Amino acid sequence: MTTTEGAPDDTAHNDDTSREISGAELVLTDVVKKYPGQKTAAVEGLSLTIPAGEIVMFIGPSGCGKTTSLKMINRLIEPTSGTITIDGKDIRQQDENELRRHIGYVIQGGSLFPHMTVEKNIAIVPRLLGWDADRIEERVTDLLDLVGLEPARYRHRYPRELSGGQQQRVGVARGLAADPPVILMDEPFGAVDPITRQRLQDELLSIQRELRKTIVCVTHDIDEAIKLGDRILILQEGARIAQYDTPETILSAPANDFVADFVGAGSSLKALSLARVSDVELRQPTTARVGESTAEARKRAEANGDTAVVVLDDRGRPRGWPWLRQLRGETIIVPDHEVNDVDERSTLNDALDTMLSSSHGAAIVTGRRGQYLGVVDFAAVTEQIRAMEEQAGG
Repeated sequence: MTTTEGAPDDTAHNDDTSREISGAELVLTDVVKKYPGQKTAAVEGLSLTIPAGEIVMFIGPSGCGKTTSLKMINRLIEPTSGTITIDGKDIRQQDENELRRHIGYVIQGGSLFPHMTVEKNIAIVPRLLGWDADRIEERVTDLLDLVGLEPARYRHRYPRELSGGQQQRVGVARGLAADPPVILMDEPFGAVDPITRQRLQDELLSIQRELRKTIVCVTHDIDEAIKLGDRILILQEGARIAQYDTPETILSAPANDFVADFVGAGSSLKALSLARVSDVELRQPTTARVGESTAEARKRAEANGDTAVVVLDDRGRPRGWPWLRQLRGETIIVPDHEVNDVDERSTLNDALDTMLSSSHGAAIVTGRRGQYLGVVDFAAVTEQIRAMEEQAGG
């Protein structure tokens, strides 16, 4: 039987103490799952505490029991024995349908109902809970805005009209719809391309900074676990705990050879994933608002020695970063190319990747709900990396 593992005392790296926690504490005690006909249990005596308001990443080799452990939390899989509590309440003492309506669930691909619009997909659980139409409409609008989809543009679309990344965003919004304290995620970003994956990860960090839910996420990607997790649970066969700790501790002090081998060689390089864009000093180039005089914006940029301007909308969100030579017409319009931006909680590795795809050799940085914060450039990132290396060596 696995010894009970409480949550480590270290300060979580995604924590934002200025915001109220809306998540609930999750406690698993001696949880066992044994399927009929199996000699060994899929999950053998799993015990751990997941603190309220944190992201905990479940990771381990294929067949280790991480998805089974996740699904026992909302009773999609019934535990054979043991206890799971949410905010001190035993989940097996509750009606399973009622339980699931108060636990968000997000899986790979979004799993949207194809015959329903985006709005109706998000509204499923609130409708089951008896919310009135006005409250549901307001909630859908707020959630689409939260996950970075323009409500007026997307609410009446069908899943087939969305990209894979957009479908996954709607899936996250649906998981948040009834404002549950606990969100379960099973490989949520596994079916999208690397660039979209990074953006969705950033989106999740931005959402969590605002909501501070308790999020349990299964992944097979150690880099994703390091980036997203306040804590990482590394499991061996039978869901036996190899190590449960902060990413910093797992990288710097693996508990045993299994963890060291699982994290892999180059863990010092992986430590760069712990450094965030928010650790770096941002540059403040010239900005212009949509609808502003083009001549005035050009004049201001030239006075600042800038050859481009960051275009912001009326809510302070970046909409483009055109060169001065690209500015046309009497007023600033939204450029027709996508913005290369990263969230302030993105890793330095992500920032470098974004810079490589930008003609500016830099990346726009955003914060809460896509608000513009500044620009991170290659010089600032390399200086931060150099400082980290010196600190590690010293």
